[in-house]
Amino acid sequence: MGKTRQAIVAAALAMALLPGAARAAAKDTVVLGMTLEPPGLDPTSGAAAAIGEVTHYNIYEGLAKIEENGKVTPLLAKSWTVSPDQKTYTFKLRPGVSFQNGEKFTSADVKYTFERDASPTSTNKDKKSVFANFAAIDTPDPLTVVLHLKELDANLIFELGQNTAVILEPKSAATDATKPVGTGPYKFENWVKGSSITLVKWAGFRDARKVEITKATFRIINDPAAQVAALLAGDVDAFPRFGALDSLKQLQSDPRFTVAIGSTEGKTIVAINNKRKPFDDVRVRRALAYAIDRKAVIAGASNGLGVPIGSHYTPNDPGYIDLTGLYPYDPAKAKALLKEAGVKTPLSVTLKLPPPPYARQGGQIVAAELAQIGINARIENVEWAQWLDGVYKNKNFDLTMISHVEPRDLAIYANPDYYFQYDSPKFRQIMAKVNATPDGPERLKLLGEAQRQIAEDAVNVFLYVLPQVAVSKKDLHGVWHNSPIFANDLAALHWK
Repeated sequence: MGKTRQAIVAAALAMALLPGAARAAAKDTVVLGMTLEPPGLDPTSGAAAAIGEVTHYNIYEGLAKIEENGKVTPLLAKSWTVSPDQKTYTFKLRPGVSFQNGEKFTSADVKYTFERDASPTSTNKDKKSVFANFAAIDTPDPLTVVLHLKELDANLIFELGQNTAVILEPKSAATDATKPVGTGPYKFENWVKGSSITLVKWAGFRDARKVEITKATFRIINDPAAQVAALLAGDVDAFPRFGALDSLKQLQSDPRFTVAIGSTEGKTIVAINNKRKPFDDVRVRRALAYAIDRKAVIAGASNGLGVPIGSHYTPNDPGYIDLTGLYPYDPAKAKALLKEAGVKTPLSVTLKLPPPPYARQGGQIVAAELAQIGINARIENVEWAQWLDGVYKNKNFDLTMISHVEPRDLAIYANPDYYFQYDSPKFRQIMAKVNATPDGPERLKLLGEAQRQIAEDAVNVFLYVLPQVAVSKKDLHGVWHNSPIFANDLAALHWK
């Protein structure tokens, strides 16, 4: 009888220990939470940062990589040299690299991708500013690419590290939006629309033995309360860019989690349709800038964590100048400008808000402040796909609140067809000088002029830098605490 009891106890202990052992052995998968669902999976053909959050460095790779600290390192290119006149860049490519469909990676793929990015039918966000500037692309051998520039581009290597410059495989490029193929450590497995995207480790990756996570699932959760619930229930292992900042203290006090507060390149703005009356009058746009209290928006939308900005640039960027004093909060001044512009109040406009919590919460504050100067901003909450189609593509809006997370993207203001439809020959002249000037004090000065020009023209209401709050389980390591670009480097993740 005693031996029987001992056997039962031993068996019970073994059963109790098995799940823990199994869980420990299974620590090679991860579930990451995301606020927005990407519209497709080809970052060279769409502007949504969510595409890169899933695919960049995971499925696709570029010639260079932007690290978490903002430094640029070689990736598919193992090295590069620049000519004395800074108009010719020669890249030596990494040998022994293959695409996930079995094709070998060569210089011809780089040439194909960049020419596709520059083509008239390209929808690449950086088409005009980067790829159309290539006068010629030479491929003297399979592992050498030579880019000849029309104009100087001191930012080129940094731009080639962004997701808009990833290298595609020609045979699969047409279907990459739904069946992505790249050279990265992860392959696309499946996409449950509205719910999740799953990637699996690719055994054919050149450094596969260094990749510890074998399966990664991106869960799309844009409701702030649901984000918190998913973390607390253990359904999500990490939220690299957590949106429910009202719950920050709760998670910081929970020993199961690591909460890291860092920075992004997200310029959070109230974007204005510059061609819609009365916003085609600079006095009206300036009135909006005076009417909105940045501190109140930061407190309500980002739990007080944002850094105020006065133009479309962050303090992390080279050449940044502080223009936050240009439009101090002054409702009386705003009312006077509206009167001077002949605007009859109350003026009814629409304020379209995409799903991120900063937009939905901040938009409420913006609307309340505009009401104080006689502008009734009717809030329209739209889904992400609606925002991309209606606001970004078709320019069907008065006002919207959004964070532009692409780094150093002043050049978008030189495109009069961009969604806020700012058409300024003077600004384009400044940016032409920026592009024609090598790195150094003169270029930094010109970047300051560019920032000042769009601030004085009050193209948009420039609010604050979007903070990054990364929440992860204590034993998950490698989650980026800062986002110079919006990426989730899965190969850097590991459990301890």
